[in-house]
Amino acid sequence: MAVPARLRADADKVSADMTGAGLGSRALFPELETRVYANHASLSPPSQAVIDAVSACLSQYARDGMGCYAIEVERRERLRARLAGLIGAPPRDLALVANTTAGVLAVALGIPWQRGDRILVFDGEFPTNITPWQQAARREGLELVWMSADDFRTDRAGALQQLEDHLREGIRLVAVSAVQFTTGQRMPLETIGELCRRHDCELFVDAIQAMGVVPLDVEACAIDYLTCGSHKWLMGPEGTGCFYAREEVAARLEPNVAGWLSHEDPFAFLTRAPNELRYDRPLVQSARMVESGTPHTLAAAGLEASVGLIDAIGVEPIYEHVQAWHDALEAGLVERGFASARMAEMEGRSGILSVRATDAAAGPAWSRALAEYGIASASPDGWLRLSPHWPNHLDEAGAVLAAIDEILAKGGPPLP
Repeated sequence: MAVPARLRADADKVSADMTGAGLGSRALFPELETRVYANHASLSPPSQAVIDAVSACLSQYARDGMGCYAIEVERRERLRARLAGLIGAPPRDLALVANTTAGVLAVALGIPWQRGDRILVFDGEFPTNITPWQQAARREGLELVWMSADDFRTDRAGALQQLEDHLREGIRLVAVSAVQFTTGQRMPLETIGELCRRHDCELFVDAIQAMGVVPLDVEACAIDYLTCGSHKWLMGPEGTGCFYAREEVAARLEPNVAGWLSHEDPFAFLTRAPNELRYDRPLVQSARMVESGTPHTLAAAGLEASVGLIDAIGVEPIYEHVQAWHDALEAGLVERGFASARMAEMEGRSGILSVRATDAAAGPAWSRALAEYGIASASPDGWLRLSPHWPNHLDEAGAVLAAIDEILAKGGPPLP
C-alpha cells in the first residue's frame, strides 16, 4: 500500500513533537493535576506526545477515511519493532493484542495440552495470570500446582529449591509475573528460565508490571511466551499491548484464537487481482497468528508515541531514576513506622515501592488520605503502593513524607 506524502508528513510531525522527555520532568504532562503521581503500576496518564499522536491519527481518518489505512499498517510494523526491542526479541516473534489477558488466553487456549499436564502458578498473582489457566485446567483436565509468590521475596533460595523440586516431578508450563503487583518483588526470571529449560518446561511471563521500567531480555531469561498491556509502565492508552512467542513454541500453538488477519497475505483479495478470495490460506506460524481482527488503531498510535519516549530516555536510566526516587523515600517511610516490602538485592527491585502499616487493613485508608494531599498511590491487598516513572522528580519524596506527617498529626490511619 502506498502512503500519501501528506500523511507521511503528518506522521513525521507527530514524531518531532515527541521530543522533550527527560527524567524528572513533567513538561510533557501539562494537564496532569495530581501533585505527585505515583500510581503508574495502575495506569499512566497520557503525555502530550500520546495525546497528539492519537489526535493526529483520528484527524487523518476524518480527512481521508480508508485512504490513511496504509500508514497505520506501517505504524503497526514500527510499533512491533519498538516493543520487541524492549524485550530483546525479533520483531517477527511479536504480535499486537488487545491487552495482557489476550496474550494469556492465546497460550492457555492454544497449547495442545494432554490430559494430566501440570501448570505451575503462584498464589498472590494478579488474576490475569491465574483465571485463564484455571479455565484451561477445567476444559482440558489439567492439574494446577501452586506456589507462594511471596516466598521468593522472603526466602528466595528456598523458593527456587521448591520450584526445582516441582519441575523434577514434571511441569508442562510455569506461568509467572515478572513483577508482583502487590509487593513490587521482581521475580528471578533468569534462574527460573534456566530451571525450566533444564527440566523441559515452558515459561510464560506476564510482564505488565515490568515492561518499560525494568530491563527485560527474553533470550537471557529463556522466556517462551510473554504478554504485556499498554496502559501501565508503557504509558500508552488502554486497549492494546503485545504478545511474544518464541519461534519454536509458536509453531506448536493451535489456532484456537485465529481470525481472518491470522492468515498469510490476508489483504490479497482486497488489493490484488480477482480470484484471490480464498479460505485455505495457511495461518501465520508465529505469534502473529493471534492478530485475528481489526486492531485498535488509535491506541497503537498513542503507544508508539509513549514507547518512543521510553526509547529516547532508555529503560536502564529510567530504572535507575525510579530506584533513586525509592531510595529518597523508603528510609523516611520506615522511620515513621511503615514496613517496606522492597528487597535488599537490586535484582529483586522494580518500579514499585510497597509499604505496610502494622494493621494491614490501614493500607486503603492511607492511600485515600494521601489522595487528599494530591498524592496518587494504590493499596492492593493492604499494601500502600507507590509507583513512580520517568516524569517523577526526586524532590517529590519530601512532599510525600510531609503529607504523611500532617496526616499523622491529625490522627490519621494507625501505623505501629
